[in-house]
Formats: sequence, C-alpha cells, structure tokens
Amino acid sequence: MRVNAGGQVTIPKEIREQAGLKPHTEVEFEVEGESVRILRARKQVSRRGERLVAHLRGRGKVLMTTVEIMRLTRGR
Repeated sequence: MRVNAGGQVTIPKEIREQAGLKPHTEVEFEVEGESVRILRARKQVSRRGERLVAHLRGRGKVLMTTVEIMRLTRGR
C-alpha cells in the first residue's frame, strides 16, 4: 500500500468493515514515534443536516404546542 501524491491511502474493505468505518465517518489520527493510528472521531456529527440540528437544538423560543404548530403548517 502506498500514499498517493495527494497524501491519500485506501483503507482495505475488510479493515473498514471490522472497524465500522462507513462513508463520511470522521476519523482522528494519533502519532506515536513512527506509527500512525487511525481512530473513529469521538464525536460524530458528520452530516451537514445533523450539524445544523445540533447547532439549533435548544434555541427555540416558540410558545406554541405541537398541535398548534401542526395546524399552522398544514393550513387548517
């Protein structure tokens, strides 16, 4: 296995599956001497929508019930 000109390397499928690394999984690197360890990031918020929801969570100031909001959004 070789690092390409862009600094990338492909993790073999069997290793990705064993480690639970799926597309868009955030990873971290640890360096110990001449060794590099790849770890799944401790906090996973990898998708844009998930990051947006996490950012907005707890910021709502609406004083309406769920039923009132549903009536408003459904036009009834």
